[in-house]
Amino acid sequence: MSRERPRRGTLPPAQENIEKLRKVVEEGNSYGAQQMYKSISARYVSAQRYSEALDILHSGACIQLEHGQVICGAELAVLFVEALVKGKVPYDVEILDRAREIYERFPKVPMALNLAEDDDDDIKQLSEAMGEAKTRVEGCSSFLKAAIKWSAEFGAPKNGSPELNVMLAEYIYSESPEVDIARVSYYFVRGNNPQKFASVLVNFMSKCYPGEDDLAIARAILMYLSLSNLRDANQLFDEIKKQVENQRRDFVESDLIQYITYLLETLERDALPLFNMLKAKYKSSLDRDPVFYELLDDVAEKFYGVRRRNPLQGMQMQGMFGEIFKMMGEMQ
Repeated sequence: MSRERPRRGTLPPAQENIEKLRKVVEEGNSYGAQQMYKSISARYVSAQRYSEALDILHSGACIQLEHGQVICGAELAVLFVEALVKGKVPYDVEILDRAREIYERFPKVPMALNLAEDDDDDIKQLSEAMGEAKTRVEGCSSFLKAAIKWSAEFGAPKNGSPELNVMLAEYIYSESPEVDIARVSYYFVRGNNPQKFASVLVNFMSKCYPGEDDLAIARAILMYLSLSNLRDANQLFDEIKKQVENQRRDFVESDLIQYITYLLETLERDALPLFNMLKAKYKSSLDRDPVFYELLDDVAEKFYGVRRRNPLQGMQMQGMFGEIFKMMGEMQ
């Protein structure tokens, strides 16, 4: 402690460094400023002046991103979260707002603007645009994943801040050159905005390959249910139908969607036999995506207390009794 106090006294107020570093970035020396942001903030962290370290890193991340320096900005954003962890800063609205301010400065560039004629120059430009998009997504994802982990450890729900999860889902969907809707759904179901999730799914349905639309809807619903969230599963399903209707489009019809409709109704009551019967009856639809069975095992455990089987045992049982279950379903 005796060696720490003089060290703290040698550090000026953070605002002095913030103004100085801002000028360095504005003069075009982003790399030089980056090294200074890292070294100066580290001194404040070492002196346990976490609040000032956070001010410096937050300002640096925002300024670098505003100047299009995604890699530099993302690195400082991650260091901002690391300072939160080192300072054991609790999750609250103020910190969430600061994280949102950083997130909102990550560039958003519609890929459609980069599509042009099929000549060599345009192909090169498209390739570069896709590379830049990948860099943006990786940078923003690194920051938000770290922030979600911090939030879960310091006061947010066990799956992390719902707001941060929605931010990550939105950015992955809007900026990824090739959308992985399952990955997007993973974060949305840990969020708190089924309406926004519905908008993303409706948008995805308008441009996905035939047969992917009902898979995306079913996967999203089952992901919610695997987290015991029947309320948001119903809200998502209703909102998708509403938005499709408002766009004067036909809602997708398939056996899989019919299964989801019946499943949501079944989970409103204590009806494990009906749950199992539906699973058997719609086996051919569920077979379209093996992850459905994993999710349904979670649903059975959460809603009906059914203990999960060993995966190998489950595969063996499915092989032995699959045809019997099918026959039972057809008899209903």
